[in-house]
Amino acid sequence: MTTTEAIKVTPFDASEYLDDEETIASYISSAMEADDQDVLLLALADVAKARGMAKVAADAGLGRESLYKTLKPGASPKFETVAKIMHALGIKLTAAPEKKTN
Repeated sequence: MTTTEAIKVTPFDASEYLDDEETIASYISSAMEADDQDVLLLALADVAKARGMAKVAADAGLGRESLYKTLKPGASPKFETVAKIMHALGIKLTAAPEKKTN
């Protein structure tokens, strides 16, 4: 490749790879481990996109635009709303003991 040739880059869309329950569960678990609310919201948005935003919104009892706003980075949704979205996505929140280092 010469310096005058342009490099073509396509945007990465995680929702294209979220096609089974195990992958989705692993993706959400990893997002939760990041300990950053925006990372979790983006991951939930990716899963919702993979499942169909309109369907997820209806299953969660939200309007489609409300779902987009709720999952937007910087949003501060109530836990109740996040729980409804997770339920609509078929995702269960679980707890595990934190690994302690000696």
